[in-house]
Amino acid sequence: MTKSIRLALAGLGLILLFVLGVRTGRQTKAAEARDQDKTAITAVLNAQQAAWNRGDVDAFLVGYWHSPELTFSGTSGVSRGWDGVMARYKKNYPDQAAMGRLDFSELEYRFLGPEAALVLGRWHLDREKGDIGGVFSLVWQRFPEGWKIVHDHTSAVPR
Repeated sequence: MTKSIRLALAGLGLILLFVLGVRTGRQTKAAEARDQDKTAITAVLNAQQAAWNRGDVDAFLVGYWHSPELTFSGTSGVSRGWDGVMARYKKNYPDQAAMGRLDFSELEYRFLGPEAALVLGRWHLDREKGDIGGVFSLVWQRFPEGWKIVHDHTSAVPR
C-alpha cells in the first residue's frame, strides 16, 4: 500500500470517528433531554397526586393547560376548556370523601417530539364509599412555564 493511500485511509478513519462521536454526543444529549422532560412531567404528576390527596382540586388543576382549548374525555363525554374541566372535577368530586386517596401507577412515557409527550398510566382512588380506578392517556405540551396537560382521556376500569 502506498503512503498516499495509507494517509487517505487514516484521514477517512479520523473523519468517521469524528462523525460517530458527534452523532453519539447528539444521541446522548437527546437522551439526557428526554430524561429531564420525564422528570419534569413526573414532578407535575406527583404535585397533582399530592394536591388531590389534600382535597385541593384547584391545585390539582395547575397541571392542566389553562386554555379554552384544553379537552378532557371520559365516561360522561368531552369537557372543553379549562373552566369546563374544572366544573367537571368539582361536580364529580365535591369533597374529600368523594375524592379519596389518589395513586398513579404503571406510567409509560412516549415523546412525540421535543415539545409534546403522551403519558399512559393507571389511576386508583381509595375511598370509604368504594374504590374506583382505571386508565388514562395524557397528552402533554411544553410551554414556557413548563409541561402542561393539553388533553386527558380517563376511563374507569373495574379491577
